[in-house]
Amino acid sequence: MKYTYIDIHSHLNLSPLYERREEIVVLLREKNVATITIGTDLATSQKAVDLAHEYPDVLFACVGLHPADNAEEIFDMDVYEALARDGKVVAIGECGLDYFRDQSEENKTRQNEIFLQHIALAQKVQKPLMIHARPSKGTMDAYEDVLTILESTEDYPRVNFHFFVGDIPIAKRILSIGGTMSFDGPITFSHDYDEVIAFLPIESIMAETDAPFAAPAPYRGKTCEPWMVEEIIARIAEIKQLPREDVVRILTANALRVFALTE
Repeated sequence: MKYTYIDIHSHLNLSPLYERREEIVVLLREKNVATITIGTDLATSQKAVDLAHEYPDVLFACVGLHPADNAEEIFDMDVYEALARDGKVVAIGECGLDYFRDQSEENKTRQNEIFLQHIALAQKVQKPLMIHARPSKGTMDAYEDVLTILESTEDYPRVNFHFFVGDIPIAKRILSIGGTMSFDGPITFSHDYDEVIAFLPIESIMAETDAPFAAPAPYRGKTCEPWMVEEIIARIAEIKQLPREDVVRILTANALRVFALTE
């Protein structure tokens, strides 16, 4: 299948999308959209792999433990490595640092340790990292800490910063380590992202929905679905002042390259 669009980050493994997966996959096929289903803990990572095998023409998987969503799980390297070596798994994550609600040293230490394990896993299986970095309000602290860790890591893996909300100085640091950034529905109804998107080289940008969250205009207020990525790409084209068809082609090529996807 030749993909027109690639949504590089969605959660078809979560409700309410999971219960409607057959219907959503039909729409993905009709619109030539592929998506990477992202794990947030072991259970959802396993479900992401299962879905990618059930619908191999439009789904890929990413496995990992989200830094803030499941505080009870202890990261088991052996179990995650077995999942990560599956041929349908194209990235490790979502992983990283999340300081939005909890800036305690205990939380930061735990997240740091788990993030280092994800980096080690990505190095073992030679797959990129899907980074979740959410700073505390009014700061760039989580981005700064993630980048400091990566910059001090020998042979760090390829990285993509999902749902990017960083500023231009953070974007420059990401570019300096060869990383990419992906954008979501809010760029279609907020101008907060215009400056950084205009600044970034188009080759360093990808699009995602984070479905079922953060639906783009004109679907705001509804459940987000992976095929809605076309609206996000259209907005990126507007901000970059480039022909939409060129941006569609380039962003698809970026996703194919970064995640070594096969059409």
